Amino acid sequence: MEKSEKFSDYLFAKMGPPNMTAAVHGTELPPKTTERSDAPIELIGYRKWLSDNLMLLVTLSGVLLGVILGLSLRPLNLHEDSIMLISYPGELFMRVLKLMILPLVISSLIAGSASLNAKMNGKIALRTLVYFASTSLFNAALGIALVLLIHPGNPDLHNADDRTSDRRAVKLLDSLLDLGRNVFPDNLFQASIQQAHTVYLPKPSMLHSSNETGNDTTTVLTNSVEAQRQLQALEEEEVVLVRDIQYRSGTNTLGIVFFCLVFGTVLGTIGQKGQVVVDFFAAVFEVIMKMVTCVMWLTPVGISSVIAGKILSVDNLSLVMAQLVWFIITVAIGVIIYQFVVMQFIYFVFVRRNPFKFYKGLIEAMLTAFATASTAAALPLTFRCMNEKLRVDSRITRFVLPIGCNINMDGTALFIAVASIFVAQMSGMVLGFGELLTVLLTSTAASMSSASVPSAALVLLLVVLTAIDAPVQDVSLLFAVDWFVDRIRTTNNMLGDCYAAAVVEELSRKELMALDAAAVNYHDMAVSTPNGHHGGLLEGQTELESPGKCQMSDAVVVDMSAVMNNVNLQQEQNNRRV
Repeated sequence: MEKSEKFSDYLFAKMGPPNMTAAVHGTELPPKTTERSDAPIELIGYRKWLSDNLMLLVTLSGVLLGVILGLSLRPLNLHEDSIMLISYPGELFMRVLKLMILPLVISSLIAGSASLNAKMNGKIALRTLVYFASTSLFNAALGIALVLLIHPGNPDLHNADDRTSDRRAVKLLDSLLDLGRNVFPDNLFQASIQQAHTVYLPKPSMLHSSNETGNDTTTVLTNSVEAQRQLQALEEEEVVLVRDIQYRSGTNTLGIVFFCLVFGTVLGTIGQKGQVVVDFFAAVFEVIMKMVTCVMWLTPVGISSVIAGKILSVDNLSLVMAQLVWFIITVAIGVIIYQFVVMQFIYFVFVRRNPFKFYKGLIEAMLTAFATASTAAALPLTFRCMNEKLRVDSRITRFVLPIGCNINMDGTALFIAVASIFVAQMSGMVLGFGELLTVLLTSTAASMSSASVPSAALVLLLVVLTAIDAPVQDVSLLFAVDWFVDRIRTTNNMLGDCYAAAVVEELSRKELMALDAAAVNYHDMAVSTPNGHHGGLLEGQTELESPGKCQMSDAVVVDMSAVMNNVNLQQEQNNRRV
């Protein structure tokens, strides 16, 4: 009876007019609230579409405005200072985006890995790395096939007089060892501003002995033929180079990613003691995402400034494009095939949903990656698209996306494979099966050790050219078009991370459901007594600290096999109903 009276009170309160009071069961009801009158009006038609895609239109307008502005101002032959002023808003826009990368990566990885158990983190990491390595290897093979089929390399492009015997000592082994040094930094604070790399310097002892020998020979046998021969031999003697580990400017994101993964995984094993730390990093992540939303409204000015400045800074745009048009077309065809055929096929096979709808939700982030030419700079917006638009599990995106923007470089693997064979074709080299296999493997390995910064692939290209004994001097020709090709391949890198997160989420769905079930079981066990009744707690006292209760450890043992069986049973029942 008491429940029915409460229900009737609620019903009459909802049905009554806004400013009318009524007496029900002897009690006078308060005026009806006007909260519904303040509710936003739901948009329909083109207004709803415009509201949903406003940020996409803003980003696209910035790209188009930058291209139009750059091409229209080129005939004016602006001064270098004028070009710098045009590029300045874009520089500030890039600096603000890069400012948020480090706190975003740290907070997302720690919060994401702490929300999963150690076993789950290992499974997700294994699936992610296998996906990254497989797609990078496929992109390198696709690039080799296209460059052999189209054959963009023309021997007339380079100048034979500019050839020298100078070769930079760049080896794949050094690149892989540097990758390990950066994954395991010896100073976390130094990793925030510097990264290790191998350089080759002349051996000091050899230089010293050569100078001493040359001085003695010049003093004693100045006028003799033998002295001149000895001096000439010393001059022609090759300088012995030795390895030296140095540090260069730039955030060592790989080292920070590794530390955050380990820190978050261990943090998730200590139970309620570490919950305040998890909540802190989750709050930091939310704050950064709010800041990203504010910065994105500056996209038209920032992106248009970046693109216009790049177009204006190229000396002879038409000549460069005419000379390397087939190289650009080869890379572009590879990017288009991978994005619109291979990626969609992978998504459909694993996720069993419409892949183009998923692709449509990432256009905004893809345009930002195209404009900034950096996967890391587009990472904040990528998070926003994946979590808010596409509703991918945040535990997966926080784990996969930061790792992917540093390791997964599908477009870079494609570019390195095409560029290395392109340089060999310009030199008239005929590559056999062994050299092509070397290009395939070294392109894949070099792309996974690439930094997510603009034009990083040109440095790694030297590794592949050295491996196949191709001339490294012709790489300078690619600098003229790398500002454009870099933007094309960066979209592959960014989309590869997003599709990897979607595939890994689908492959890990059972484990995620098991974790959710375990979390519910733990919550029910923590807030109730063994008899199923809630015990009285003192103010500020937790359940485990209440008197008369058995003290439990923070590590809760859950029968994961039983939970997984229940999950499989529920899925089978749902399938039968469908």
